[in-house]
Amino acid sequence: MIPKELLKKVRQIQIRTSRTVNDVLAGQYHSAFRGRGMEFEEVCPYQVGDDVRLIDWNVSARYGEPFIKKFREERELTVMLVVDVSPSGLFGSDRQFKLDVATELCAVLAFSAIRSNDKVGLILFTDTVELYIPAKKGTMHVLRIIRELLYHEPRGRGTDITEALNFLNRVTRRKAVCFLVSDFFASDYEASLRIARRRHDLIPIVVSDPRERELPNVGFIELEDPESGEMVAVDTSSERIRDQFARIARSQGEQRETMFRRMDTEIIDVQTDRSYVEPLVRFFRQRERRR
Repeated sequence: MIPKELLKKVRQIQIRTSRTVNDVLAGQYHSAFRGRGMEFEEVCPYQVGDDVRLIDWNVSARYGEPFIKKFREERELTVMLVVDVSPSGLFGSDRQFKLDVATELCAVLAFSAIRSNDKVGLILFTDTVELYIPAKKGTMHVLRIIRELLYHEPRGRGTDITEALNFLNRVTRRKAVCFLVSDFFASDYEASLRIARRRHDLIPIVVSDPRERELPNVGFIELEDPESGEMVAVDTSSERIRDQFARIARSQGEQRETMFRRMDTEIIDVQTDRSYVEPLVRFFRQRERRR
């Protein structure tokens, strides 16, 4: 039995994200991933109102009257949401946890996909794959995906991106558009990322919080690593410690960005203290231009 509060939250996310899809992202997803169908189907006689740019001049010359090329829309896409639900996602220093932002973002992507008649699937992972929902169409299916993102209680504590991508490759044989949503607090996943990119259109979405890059000056605090459970006391009044923390965080971020650049991989960078809509729209527009 699903609690009423959860159903209410699912409904709220549906309303909020549907507005974003309809008002802000209308057409952006379709242009970025599908565009105009360019798969040739047939030629047929020109009719008033047809696009003159589609006239097949060779066939027209052969038959003495204008013919145009007909194209059919590209086949439906499969969109896979591969989402990190490890405990580090339950952190947020502003309005939302990282996992809350990831859930809303996934809802936007899922509703955008079904609006274009594409299928959507879900993989939830920690240090192992915890849930797999095969790709399907329909609003009810998307609501199930949102419910699982909200309701799922992870069993694992770590983050294994390699395991998630290996599982993705096993269950998704045909090329799919795959959004890998994580804070990327993991290691040794570059090789698996390269393999997944060769098979799929893989787009990493990096979800972060400003306090993961910079410590505030609030005196002694006790920090817990949510994935290992390790506790450590930190004197945030020390400028040296704050600088060291920021330097390490910056170095880790730069290494990750360098890795993505080496693979020529576009990323979507979202933060808990800012709207995810702007980076999402920016990505769609860049993707459309590249297409």
